[in-house]
Amino acid sequence: MELIFSAALCSVLVSILLKVCKTKGFDALQMIAWNYAIASILCFFWFKPDLAHISIEKTPWWLIATLGVVLPTIFLLLTKSLETAGIIKTEMAQRLSVVLSLSAAYFLFHEQFSQLKIIGIALGIVAVLMIIFPKSGSGSGSSSQSAKAMLYLLCVWAGYALVDILLKYTTSLGLQFAVSLNLMFIFAFVLTIGYLSVTKTKWNTANILAGFSLGVLNFANIALYVKAHMLLKDSPAIVFAGMNILVVLFGVVAGLMIFKEKLNMATAFGLTLGIAGVICLAKAI
Repeated sequence: MELIFSAALCSVLVSILLKVCKTKGFDALQMIAWNYAIASILCFFWFKPDLAHISIEKTPWWLIATLGVVLPTIFLLLTKSLETAGIIKTEMAQRLSVVLSLSAAYFLFHEQFSQLKIIGIALGIVAVLMIIFPKSGSGSGSSSQSAKAMLYLLCVWAGYALVDILLKYTTSLGLQFAVSLNLMFIFAFVLTIGYLSVTKTKWNTANILAGFSLGVLNFANIALYVKAHMLLKDSPAIVFAGMNILVVLFGVVAGLMIFKEKLNMATAFGLTLGIAGVICLAKAI
């Protein structure tokens, strides 16, 4: 359980770091770019992918390139969501993206669904609707801010599901997890740095250092989660449920205690339904 706890903590620390740095005027895209630089290096030394024997012809480069574009884009949208919707709702939307990826597994990969899995997905969808569509604000400024928050939450929800679906499709083509992860980190770094160079961004050492910290936390989250699955290979439900529930709970604690966010009735009810949905999905594994 220590690995699951640590992985969940790293996941929430990523969001906390992004939110704090954004409020202090850091360039989120620069941070995201250097995050992928350090993550790709750590991935190479930790997972030891066999990059030397990659088949140039058989490797789905278009898919790796797509993930290289999607990953930093979703990370940037995550930053926007943290800024407008807050850490509580953003973490819930991110974790409940699993209901979309599982639905895709049914329609795209023809995975068999049990009644419990269907209940879990239904609860998750209702939970997402509860947290994404709040009551309208009283003024036009409040309405505009709420609309932006809803848009970014929807993007985070759909975006993380898209990444999960693309990763599953990549591995179904025979590309190993470690290889695909390392390649997409490298692509994400190269493409993001290329974009920043073309737009003549003013480089800042503070952004680079913050990006390195982000990369360490981001990679630690992935590495610890994978390690937990390896050690508890006979109990994947524990890892799945533990990770998702702990991230949401840590996000709630961070939102309430660090950023003084308010937990209204709709969000609290959505949180309860979301956790119930995760438990149902875990029992269906």
